[in-house]
Amino acid sequence: MLDVQKIYKTFNPGTVNEKRALNGLSLQLAEGDFVTVIGGNGAGKSTLLNALAGTWLVDAGHILINGTDVTKMPEFKRAKFLGRVFQDPMMGTAATMEIAENLALAARRGERRGLSKGINRKELEEYRELLAMLDLGLEDRLTSKVGLLSGGQRQAVTLLMATLKRPKLLLLDEHTAALDPKTAAKVLETTNKIVTKDHLTTLMITHNMRDAIVNGNRLIMMSNGKIILDISGEEKKRLTVDDLLQKFAVASGEKFDDDRTLLS
Repeated sequence: MLDVQKIYKTFNPGTVNEKRALNGLSLQLAEGDFVTVIGGNGAGKSTLLNALAGTWLVDAGHILINGTDVTKMPEFKRAKFLGRVFQDPMMGTAATMEIAENLALAARRGERRGLSKGINRKELEEYRELLAMLDLGLEDRLTSKVGLLSGGQRQAVTLLMATLKRPKLLLLDEHTAALDPKTAAKVLETTNKIVTKDHLTTLMITHNMRDAIVNGNRLIMMSNGKIILDISGEEKKRLTVDDLLQKFAVASGEKFDDDRTLLS
């Protein structure tokens, strides 16, 4: 479903601020893979997601999604393949529009617009059923403005919007980092439920090592723009945080020292 072939990305080339963020990175995801991505600050995690989304075009290499080469495809065209949830709950939704209106916008993405009624009764019932799955009481608040929701509720709605069209690839960019632990756990539970139900190919960046170990069927760790660890199957199920830190030290030749990751 995803084939990343030796991609490079350098920011501010030829200046004192030159930074190689992706350094010949290759990655393949099979359909239905749920891969967690972890690494220290500057490892290249967010640059990878932005490269996949087309926010930044890579300097070299190729990116194929479901067999289509999207390497030079602009972000707005690449969006038809992707669903994305950002770290900031304020992104991904229209605050002044109702919950139902936001979901309708997501459901109609990429379709031709006509003069028919905005949202029909059948659609409202579908949205109510989807929201009930979240177990946040939002199924009874379809007409509420999204801007009135809590951060966790809004992020859950964003997750629904990103997955309504069953994207070829779901990108989760630290989507629970801005939430309190209880709410983050609820959003992660919802994430697993949706990904499993729709068999979505998913790439999730997280700073929380335990979340990276517990969630998904595969874990990759990045350092200096490369993947230095790729763990799946029984090996991943047996992993502990201490194991992961030791494996990082062996693979990179240095101690993991990202305070934010270690504290979480």
